[in-house]
Amino acid sequence: MPRFFTEIIGEREIILDGENATHISRSLRAKIGDELIVCDGKGTDYKTKIVSIDNSTVTAEIIDSHRCVTESPCRITLFQAMPKSDKFELIVQKAVELGVYEIVPVLTEFCVSRPDEKSFNKKLDRYQKIALEAAKQCGRGIIPIVRNIMGYKECIAKMQESETSIMFYENATSALQKELLPQKQSLSVLIGSEGGFSTKEVDFAKENNIKICTMGNRILRCETASFYALSAISYQYENCGI
Repeated sequence: MPRFFTEIIGEREIILDGENATHISRSLRAKIGDELIVCDGKGTDYKTKIVSIDNSTVTAEIIDSHRCVTESPCRITLFQAMPKSDKFELIVQKAVELGVYEIVPVLTEFCVSRPDEKSFNKKLDRYQKIALEAAKQCGRGIIPIVRNIMGYKECIAKMQESETSIMFYENATSALQKELLPQKQSLSVLIGSEGGFSTKEVDFAKENNIKICTMGNRILRCETASFYALSAISYQYENCGI
C-alpha cells in the first residue's frame, strides 16, 4: 500500500498537498475509495481512505492508527567520514533502509572529498530527499535526518551523547558483538572514508571512551563498511530476540 509522510493530521481526516497530492493523483492515478498509509513522521501509521482528490489536494479519512513496527529498538546514529563522488548518496539511502535514526557526515584527516559547509549545504536538500524516498520505500515510521557536515573533534564530542559509541578501524581486534550486549538504547557508529583513520584520530577516540572495533579480516570499501556495520547491528537487535 502506498506510504506518505505528513505532519498535518486531523482527528478524523488527513490532508495531503504539494508533491504528495501530485504523486497520488497523477503518478498513482488514485481515486476516491483507494486506501493509503500515512505516517506522521513520529512513528505512528494511519490507514486511510481517500474521500476527495484533485491535483493539488487529497483528503483521506482515517480508518485506523497504530505504532509503526519497522523502527529499530535502538536509536542508531551513523557518523560517516565524507567519501568521494556520489557514494554518500548511496550510503544515505541504504542507511535509512537499515534503520538508522540520523546520518552525520564528518571531515577526517584522510577524506579526499572536503566540501566546505556552504557547498555541502547546497546538496543537503537532495540528501534529505533521498532519505525521505528510502523511508517511504522500506516502510519507516520516521524520516531520518541528514545533518550538516562536522569536523572530527566535534564528531567525537557528539558521539559521547549516545549510550555506546563505536569506531570501526582496520587494525582493531575487539569484536562488535561484545559492545552491543546488553541491548543499547542509543548507539553511535563511526565509519571512515576511503583512507580510513589516522593513528592520531584513533588515539583521540580512545581517549574519549569511544570503543574501537573490527569488521573482520577483510578491508571493506567505505560504503560497504557502513552497510556491514548497520546490517550486523540490525540483525543483532531485530532478529536475535534480544
